[in-house]
Formats: sequence, C-alpha cells, structure tokens
Amino acid sequence: MKKLITFSFRRAALAGAASLLLLCGGAASAHAADSSFSPAQRAEIVEIVRNALKTDPTILSDAISSLQTQAAARKASSALETVRHNKAQYGESTTDVVLGNKNGKLEVVEFYDPRCQYCRKVLGDVDHLIGSEPDLRLVEKVIPVLGPNSVIDAEAIMAAGLQGKYVPFQKALMTDSSAPSLDRIRRLAQNVGLDADRLLKDMKSPAVTTALSKNLELAKAIDLEGTPTFIIGDREIIPGAASESDLKAALDRLRKAR
Repeated sequence: MKKLITFSFRRAALAGAASLLLLCGGAASAHAADSSFSPAQRAEIVEIVRNALKTDPTILSDAISSLQTQAAARKASSALETVRHNKAQYGESTTDVVLGNKNGKLEVVEFYDPRCQYCRKVLGDVDHLIGSEPDLRLVEKVIPVLGPNSVIDAEAIMAAGLQGKYVPFQKALMTDSSAPSLDRIRRLAQNVGLDADRLLKDMKSPAVTTALSKNLELAKAIDLEGTPTFIIGDREIIPGAASESDLKAALDRLRKAR
C-alpha cells in the first residue's frame, strides 16, 4: 500500500512538473517558474522529468489533460463573469423569445443554430424539460454560425416570433429535411398558419437583423465555440448536445444554490 501511495504521489508530481515545463515553454525558460530553485536544482528537475517521460510517456498526456482542464475552467469562469455583468443582455433579454415560465426563477439561456444537427437533436429534450420544470425560464438565442443557409433559417425563426408563432415554426423548420430556400420557408410558414408574405418581409426588418447581430456579439463575448450551448443561471455553462438528464441535474444544482 505504501509503495502504491509513493508511486501515485511521484507520478502526480511528475505530471505537475511536466505541466510546469509545458507552461514555461520548455527547459530553456523553466527558470521563470520558481526563482527559489538554484540553476542546478532546476536542471535536475528537468532531467528527472525527461527521463520519466522516456520510460512512461503517459505522464505527458496526463500533463496535457491537466492543462486543458485548467484552461477550460478559466474560460468558463471568464464567460460566466461576462454573463453576470450583462444580465440584461443574456438571461433578462427582451429581444429574444422566452419559453417556459417567463417569471421563472430557474434561468437558462440557450444559444443555437437552426441548422445545427446537435441543436436539432436536443429539441425534443428541451421541450420535455420545459414541460417538467414549471419554474424554468428559457431564453432562446438564435445565432446563424453555419453559413448563409443558417442566416435564412435564423431570420425566419425570429420573424415567426413577431407573429407569435415562434415555437410551431421553429419545430417545423428544424425537423424539415428539404433543401434550404425561401420557397421552403414560405411553404413551412403557410403550414403553421403564418402570413408568409409578412414573414419574408420581416426577415430583413431591423428588429430581426439587429437581434441576430446582437446575439452573435454576445456569443463572441463568452468565446462560444459551438452550438448548442446552455448557460445555467450564472453558475455553469454546458456546451454541446446535453441530454435532458444532464440539464435536469444542472437545474437541480441551480435550484440548490438559490
């Protein structure tokens, strides 16, 4: 048992040292990491790490994984700080459609692209979540990040919201597999009872184009890397196609924190 503990400690220490060398840009600049070591001591540490990496290369992968985890944590912390200082533009937005309980205390912001396959995948889970969480306030932020076809679909969804048909049109559009075009937009709009001519006109209205532009700015401000991305209150960010159970667990954590 003592040998196992000693080995684990040594391995953790070596991974930490490897991380330090990676951060400092290698042995040449490792002296900047800790001035309390003498040049001879620093050289010895570097040599120990080099020899360890030769005999057990997984130490390097552990170090890289540790650095990536730390970087992700710093990025999430910075993004949440941005959200906290701009509540009126994120969770309290008045330019986006709010689903669920508009006065709910469990606030979630979803950034999504209507042409994103992962956003389409979680569409049903989000619907179920809204139905099962009466205190959920979900702010929908549409961002067209996948090219010109995304722009068309995003404009159409926002324009449908101006006629009070955001949800039925969003579902019709994001479950439709036909080729993107304005004719497709018109057909789907008519199918859900929208004034198609008005929708096509509203797609280029200042209200729609300004809102989408603002959403893209807000996504950039938190260094958003993909869709969907869920911001849970101002406490955590969940990137990717989170499952309903993942989102429920996040809401439970938010509920307990309040």
